[in-house]
Amino acid sequence: MIIKGKVHKFGDNINTDDIIAAKYLNMTDAKELGAHCMENIAPDFVGKVTSGDIIVAGSNFGCGSSREHAPLALKGCGIAAVIAPSFAGIFFRNAINIGLPFLELADVSSILPGDILEIDLSAGRIKNLTRGQVYNTEAFPEFLQRIIEDGGLMNYVKHRRS
Repeated sequence: MIIKGKVHKFGDNINTDDIIAAKYLNMTDAKELGAHCMENIAPDFVGKVTSGDIIVAGSNFGCGSSREHAPLALKGCGIAAVIAPSFAGIFFRNAINIGLPFLELADVSSILPGDILEIDLSAGRIKNLTRGQVYNTEAFPEFLQRIIEDGGLMNYVKHRRS
């Protein structure tokens, strides 16, 4: 699976409240949540995102509460993948559950806002098309790629039953 998009960059410890404020937890629609994604820390974020874009962030991305709303808001506003040195464990599970891929990359310092990345999940390769750089990371396991391709865990289970 190949993902290609523009980088939006954030720092360390972006928590689930930063991704989607608690006042929106009564919503469950991805598009509605996406309309409010990152508004507390980057009010103009949603207006800058094009479907297929990529977040590159610092360590401990998705820390905080266990809400599935956070990766759902990211996906709902058009984010296709997240790259960071580390992720909170609960974010990891919730992202897979809703079909949002993420990659751990130890050093993201050379990736800048606005760069165009091409991610090959099966090879674990990230190409920075803007800077002509290639970063290698762990390949996304095949069964997780199938979950992502199916749009999340529930769709994956439905497809496997039929």
